[in-house]
Amino acid sequence: MVTRRTDDLGLTGHAETALRVIARRLRQIMSEPGDGQQRLDKIVRQISGLMVAEVCSIYFKRQDGTLELFATEGLNVDAVHATRLNRGEGLVGLAAETAAPVNVPEAQEHASFSYRPETGEEVYHSLLAVPVQRGGIVLGVIAVQNQTPRQYSDEDVEVLETTAMVVADQLVSGEVAGTGADEELGRQLSVTLAGDPISDGIALGHVVLHAPRVVVTKLLAEDVGEEGRRLDTALRELRQSIDDMMARETVSHAGAHRDVLEAYRMFADDRGWAKRIHNAILDGLTAEAAVERVHNGTRVRMLRQNDPFWRERLRDLDDLSDRLLRVLDGRMDTSRLAANMPEDAVLVARNMGPAELIDYDSSRIRALIVEDASAQSHVAIVAKALGIAAVGGIRRVVERVSSDDPIIVDGERGEVHVRPSQEVIAVYADKVKFRARRQQQYKALKDTPSVTKDGALIQLLMNAGLMVDMPHLDESGADGIGLFRTELQFMIASTFPRLEKQTATYLSILEASNGKPVVFRALDIGGDKALPYLRQPKEDNPAIGWRAVRLALDRPALLRMQIRALLRATAGRELRLMIPMVSIVEEIDAARELVRLEQKRLLDRGGEAPTNVLVGAMVEVPSILMELDALMERVDFISVGSNDLLQFLFAADRANPLVASRYDPLSVASLRALRRIRFAADKYGVPITLCGEMAANPLEAMALIGLGYRSISMAPAAIGPVKNMLLSLDSERVRSFIEKRMEPHCTGSIRDDLRRFAELNSVEI
Repeated sequence: MVTRRTDDLGLTGHAETALRVIARRLRQIMSEPGDGQQRLDKIVRQISGLMVAEVCSIYFKRQDGTLELFATEGLNVDAVHATRLNRGEGLVGLAAETAAPVNVPEAQEHASFSYRPETGEEVYHSLLAVPVQRGGIVLGVIAVQNQTPRQYSDEDVEVLETTAMVVADQLVSGEVAGTGADEELGRQLSVTLAGDPISDGIALGHVVLHAPRVVVTKLLAEDVGEEGRRLDTALRELRQSIDDMMARETVSHAGAHRDVLEAYRMFADDRGWAKRIHNAILDGLTAEAAVERVHNGTRVRMLRQNDPFWRERLRDLDDLSDRLLRVLDGRMDTSRLAANMPEDAVLVARNMGPAELIDYDSSRIRALIVEDASAQSHVAIVAKALGIAAVGGIRRVVERVSSDDPIIVDGERGEVHVRPSQEVIAVYADKVKFRARRQQQYKALKDTPSVTKDGALIQLLMNAGLMVDMPHLDESGADGIGLFRTELQFMIASTFPRLEKQTATYLSILEASNGKPVVFRALDIGGDKALPYLRQPKEDNPAIGWRAVRLALDRPALLRMQIRALLRATAGRELRLMIPMVSIVEEIDAARELVRLEQKRLLDRGGEAPTNVLVGAMVEVPSILMELDALMERVDFISVGSNDLLQFLFAADRANPLVASRYDPLSVASLRALRRIRFAADKYGVPITLCGEMAANPLEAMALIGLGYRSISMAPAAIGPVKNMLLSLDSERVRSFIEKRMEPHCTGSIRDDLRRFAELNSVEI
C-alpha cells in the first residue's frame, strides 16, 4: 500500500481509501431508487463532503455546445437548469474546450473567469474543474470550489478525474437517465466534422483506426492483486514487442520510425511510469483505468513544460499508452488488423507516413482521415496516387470515432460525417453515383489527344513511385511518367535494397511503361521521409535540412549505387535522371560528375550503356531562381516541384495544417515565380515540366497552361478531369487573361477571377 500526502485533499487516510469510498458511495447512489436528477444531487453532496469543498457542481454539454448547470452543492439551487455557459465561457467552459483540468487558486483573477450573479459564487476563490469524457467526447464538467485560496494538489485532481470517469460511465450506461444529458449524448453520436480536403473523392464506409484506441469501460477493480499481475504481464509484452521492432529495424504499422521506437523504449522502461500505474491500481482501479488516469495526468504535466523536447515526446506517450491498452485488452496487432479490415475501410489516424499507407491493402480502403496532414503532405500525395479520398486537419479525430463506426468522407468539401443519418447517407449515395458517371466520362477520353480548342498540345504525364502504379499508365491515358519517386521502394524495404534489387525494379518499371518516357527522380530521402535502416541526425527543421541532393552528395556511395542500377536497367534505352532539391548550380555539377564516373565505370567493364543519358534538375528551392541562366546551361531538362517551391517561397510548412492554407498557389506571387522559370527554360530551349500538385486540379492546371506550360505531371486520377478541362479551353485566351492580372501593381490571388473566366468561357473545371 502506497501512502501519499493528503493534507491538501482534506482526507485523513490514504488517497486510495478516498477513491474506494467514492466508488462505494457512487455505487450505492446508482442502486437507490429515484430519477436522474436525484442521483446527480446526491453525487455532488458526496463529492463535496469527501473533498471538503464548499461547492461541487456538475455541468452537462448540450448539442449547441453550451454547458448547463445540472446539479450543485453550495451554489444557489435556483441556478440549476437556469445557468448556461456559452462555448468556452468561464473556467468551466475552458475545461470543456481544452478537455483538460483547470486548477486556479484565485478564480476571479483569471482571464477566463465569468461571473454569473445568479449562482452566488462570488465568495469562492479557488476552483478545480475537470472534464467528464467518454470515448474522447466531452460530455460535461465537474467542478469544486473553496472560499480559501488554494492550489489543488495532484491527488485532488486524481480524485475528481476518477469521479468524472465514473459519472461518464454511469451516464452512458443509462444509470443517470432522465437528466436530459443522456439524450444530448445520443444526439452527439451523429456528428459532422470540418477539416481540409487533401485528396479528392467521396466515400462511404466503416472506421478502421490506424492505431486502434481502447475505450476503457471497466473502471473499478474487483481484485487489486490480479490487476497488478495483469499490468506486469502487459508491460513485459509491451517491452518485448518494442525490442522485437528495434531488432528488425523496420517501420511499424503504428507509424514509428527507429527514433520514435527508441522514445517508446525509453518510456516503456521508465520505472516511474510503471510505478505510477501500479499506485493507481492500488487506488482501486482496473489496469486499463489506471493506465488512462496516469496518461491523462502525465499529459497535463508535460503540456506545462517549456522544454520543447518533452512537448515533442507527448505524441510518443500518447501512442505508448494506446499500445499498452491494446496489450491489456488482448487486441490484434495492427498488421493483423490491416489483413482483416473490411472491404469498405476508412482509415483514421493521428498521423501517418506514406510508407504506412502503402502497407495496407489499398483495394479495401475507401478513404483516409489523418489529423495532422495537409493537401501537400506526402501521405496525401500517396492517397491521390491510389485514388483514395482523404481529409486532414480535424482536431482529435481519433478520439471522436470508434472502430466500425459508419462514416462518410467528402474529399471535395473536407467534411466527415460520423454515424450519419439515413438522410445524409442517401444524399451521398447519389453523389457517389454522379461521380461514377463522371469518371466513366473521363475514362472515355483516355485515347483522346490532349489538345486545347485553339490547337495547343499539352503533354499529360503521371506521377508514380511503385510497381503497383504502373497499370494506371494505360488506364489513365497518360503520355508517360513525369516523376517516378524512387525513394518509395526504399521506404517500404526493411533493409537497403542492393544493386541487383534496384536494377530489377527499374527494369520492371521501364518494361511496364511500354516505351512511354519515364523520368526517374534520384533518392529524395531525409526530412519526413526517413529510412528505418539509415540512421540520420535529429534536426530542428528537417524539411530544410540534410535531405535529397545534400544527403546524396555527402554520402555519394548511395547516389552512385542508384546511378549504377539505373544505367544497367536502361541499357539500350534512354535514361532520364532528375536531381531533387537543387539549391545552387554546383550541386548539379557534382551530380553530373558522379553520373560521368559511373558511365565510365560501366564502359570500362564492358557493360551495355543507355542510348542517351539526360540529367535534369528539380526546381523547388527559391535560391535557384537567382541562378536560372547558369542552371539552364547545365541541364538537359527541368521539372518544377511546385509543392516544395511554394512552401519555401511562403515559408509555410505544407505538412502543417495551421499554415499550409495561408498561401494560395494561384496568388500572383506564385504565378510570377512559375512564369520566371518558364521564361528561362524557353530562352535556352530546355524542356520543362511541372510535377507538383498544382497540376492535379483543373483550375490550377488551366492557370499553368495560361503561363505557357505544355507538360504537366499529376496523380493518375487527375488526368481525366484535367484533360476534360483543356479540351474546352482556348489557351491563348487564358494566357491573355492571366497576363493582365500579373502586372506590377497586382497582388493577391486570382482564383476567383479564374473561376469567373471559366464560367464565362464554358471551360469545364
